[in-house]
Amino acid sequence: MTQDPQQTLIEELDKLLEQEREALVSGKLDSLPALLELKEGLIDSLNEMDGIEAHHLQPLKGKVMRNQALLDGALRGIRTVANRFSTLRKIRRTLETYDDKGRKSALVQQHENKLEKRA
Repeated sequence: MTQDPQQTLIEELDKLLEQEREALVSGKLDSLPALLELKEGLIDSLNEMDGIEAHHLQPLKGKVMRNQALLDGALRGIRTVANRFSTLRKIRRTLETYDDKGRKSALVQQHENKLEKRA
């Protein structure tokens, strides 16, 4: 007995969405581009088929929304880390102090400290 091609695509997409979720949860973000390419191919194949009923795709919709929320969270985390690194770089270059009247002033380092080795 052969399986319906639509159902086969739906099951492949379902497995792929689970792989995507696992990559997001485990922090393996480097595997996402390859998964995205596969996912786009499966979705394109499904879009080319006629007669797919919406109730067959309903479980996939929930998984897609779940993965999107995970991806949004990962992006927020990456942005937070990038902002923190930016702040740390700024702190390393400047020394902010306050005078006796409470005014803030900054001493900015003009050059980077470099270690020079001499023979």
